[in-house]
Amino acid sequence: QVQLIESGGGSVKAGGSLRLSCVASGFAGRTYFMGWFRQAPGKEREGVAIINSYGRTRYADSVKGRFTISKDNVKNQLYLQMDSLKPEDTAMYYCSADRYYSAQLASLRPTSTAYWGQGTQVTVSS
Repeated sequence: QVQLIESGGGSVKAGGSLRLSCVASGFAGRTYFMGWFRQAPGKEREGVAIINSYGRTRYADSVKGRFTISKDNVKNQLYLQMDSLKPEDTAMYYCSADRYYSAQLASLRPTSTAYWGQGTQVTVSS
């Protein structure tokens, strides 16, 4: 059973930084595409960044140049370094793991095959 546990969220002022972490377990040697998604109140869940097992990444236009996704394959951990945070980055951030690289995932949309963590709240004040 895949389990994802996020941490690192908090409240910061605009221009500040946060680093999110996600500990993954239950992969049983299988390869998963990992990613970060976020959901603000009243809005749909949207993709922030994804990374494959080779370290190839893809970012939403809204976070390019400010956020960096990375992973530690040995520790089975996923990270999201968030710099130059803006109030519009305020959301619940979710770690995801998906066995399949679909067109939907490639376009940073949530998939029905993904596993999800419980989320960690990020709040950015102006």
